[in-house]
Amino acid sequence: MSGNEHEISDSEKELKSVGLKATAPRMCILELFQRAHDAGTERHLTAEDIYKQLLAENIEVGLATVYRVLTQFESAGLIVRHYFGNDRATYEVDDGAHHDHIVCTRCGRVEEFMDKEIEKRQKQIANRMGFDLEGHSLSLYGVCADCRKKEKDRQK
Repeated sequence: MSGNEHEISDSEKELKSVGLKATAPRMCILELFQRAHDAGTERHLTAEDIYKQLLAENIEVGLATVYRVLTQFESAGLIVRHYFGNDRATYEVDDGAHHDHIVCTRCGRVEEFMDKEIEKRQKQIANRMGFDLEGHSLSLYGVCADCRKKEKDRQK
């Protein structure tokens, strides 16, 4: 956890605004998500990723606690859970901005994208089929350039 009291204050306010008590594990996990989101670094984290990062920062929080906090955060609307073609849940901050995902089936890297044409077509399809679209999730799967290069290099 950082020593910056302003950040802690913001985290406490955010937790309290969704009806959660500002416990040390919740604060640490929320700040971890906020730092990743603000830095634009890896935004899609598994419970194991979070657990390892907390351990690396010498913060003793059990894996069961991490799972429990993630479930609470998801229920409160702070984070969103995704399953990208495997049985491990991945979480990201729910900042309200819609985006879709493209996932590498080799290394698991997840990239976000937003395409207005795709969004428009999805609404048209829903309308054509008689649906009022309330939301959607689009994930594309393929092999990223780095993994293709590694595979090509191995074949040499």
